[in-house]
Formats: sequence, C-alpha cells, structure tokens
Amino acid sequence: MVATEFSIISRYFSSLGRGEAVELGVGDDCAILRLGNDQRLATSMDTLVAGVHFPDDAFPEDIGYRAVAVAASDLAAMGASPLGITVALTLPEADEFWLTTFSEGLARAVSEYKLPLIGGDTTKGPLSITVQVFGSLPSKLALLRSGAVAGDKLYVSGTLGDAAGGLAFIQEKWRPQPEHADYMLNRFYRPTARLQLGKSLLDQATAAIDISDGLLADAGHIAAASGVRLDIQSARIPLSEALKSHPDETQARQWALCGGDDYELCFTLPPNLPTPAGCTCIGEVYAGEGVDCDLLVDTASGYRHF
Repeated sequence: MVATEFSIISRYFSSLGRGEAVELGVGDDCAILRLGNDQRLATSMDTLVAGVHFPDDAFPEDIGYRAVAVAASDLAAMGASPLGITVALTLPEADEFWLTTFSEGLARAVSEYKLPLIGGDTTKGPLSITVQVFGSLPSKLALLRSGAVAGDKLYVSGTLGDAAGGLAFIQEKWRPQPEHADYMLNRFYRPTARLQLGKSLLDQATAAIDISDGLLADAGHIAAASGVRLDIQSARIPLSEALKSHPDETQARQWALCGGDDYELCFTLPPNLPTPAGCTCIGEVYAGEGVDCDLLVDTASGYRHF
C-alpha cells in the first residue's frame, strides 16, 4: 500500500491528540482548544532541519523528542502552561521504520510535557520538523525579556555547556569517560524544558529567556530588551560532573558560555528573593548596556542562523 499524507497522519500521529484543553484535535480544518477564564494564549514555533539542528544520522526517536522539548522550552521561558502542539513534517520518503521510531519519541515528549498533538502538515522534501506550541498565561502575568532593572540578580537553571559537549562527542571531537557518555548524549538529544520553574517564576522574575543560542547571546537579549548591563561571573556558572571531566577547563567554560542548546532558563530576580531550587546566581544587573564577562570570549558569540 502506497503511503499518503492522510494515512501517515492516521497511522502514526492521530492517537497523540488527547488533552484536557483539547476540544477538537487532528482531523478537521482547525483544532479547537479550551481556555479558562482570564487566560491568554501563548504560541511559538521552532523548526529543526537535518544537518543543521541535528546530525543527519540522528536516531528518529531522539529527533521526535527533541523537536517537542525545544518548542516547549519557549513556553517555559514565558511562564506558560502547556496546551498543545502542531507539527509540520517534511520527509524525503515515507520510511516505515523512521516514522515509527520518530512517532515514539514524539509520543514520549507529548506525554511528558502534556502537549497533545492537535494538528499539522506532512509533505515531501528535505527532512525538517516544525513544531508550533500553544500555552496559556494568566491575563496579567507573563515572563518577558524586558523587565530587568539595576540591582537584580542574574540566575540560570540546571547546568550549562552539556549540550555543546554532547554535540562535540557526536562529532567525535571529544570522547567523555564511559560513565558520562549517555548523560552527554541525552543532554543534547533530550533537553529538559523547565515548564514548572517558568510557572513558579511568573510573579517573581523581572525578566527571563531560555538558553538556546548560548548564555552570552541570550543574556544579551535580556540586556537589550531591558536597557541594562548584565555582569556574569564565569566561575559561578554551574557545570555538570560530566562536563567538568573534560581535560580542558577553558573549553568546558566556553561551551557553558557560548555553546547553546541547553534550553535552561536564564532570568533575573529582585535581590530580596531567595534562589529557586535547582538554580544558581551567576551575576548581577547594572545600569548600562550589553553583557560583561570576566572570561575573555566574544560576548556576542552564540549560534546564528545566518
């Protein structure tokens, strides 16, 4: 039987659309989501392209999971609660093994992040996956990049640099010790979207962003939007035991500052508030502009599409 767009959707994706907010999912011209009283819709879109955002030979299950987690991280950065996703999938061919394993990774992420698949598109061409994510926000609360003020403290969640280290491992530029290998791969292929942390910061943080292009680059977006200067102390940046096992500490710090793909949160808090669990204070907010760091790196560096 020749696979068609509709048979692919029906076989691999139609079962992933159940969720509390879903009034109508896959199968009609539009999906319908229920929003509670005094709620707003938050939406964002991310595209992953083979050979650009993941290696051409990446396992399809990892690609499916990563595509959802990356998009969910945008909701976390806004403090939004998950509602659902749509997926636009461009495939060079309708390969049954690829579709089966990809949909398994998608299903894991959909379940973990409570983001039912409510629609999308399927077409033929070079492999790429576009995920549009939908979330809800209270009518008068949202985490933005533009609220940091002088005197605030600068924080990050989790550890940084692991995804860049994992990519170096995939590209055979570094071989971590055996006990750290799986951890490094998972940090690249299966990032954690900090949805609960984002929600907990809604009425506390003055500014926030998720770290996709590298700490220095993304902190620079907060500085620009808020009209302030951020001072980062490189020694305070949290590194995992796996990354600290790298023989070149300077390289590890460079990955933490500029590597990107960690999808942790970077945010600012007033100085009187305690450090949230699982987070680290890495600097302060001052009057001025830009980002300063004591380690000699290009403060504008980070991932760029063009």
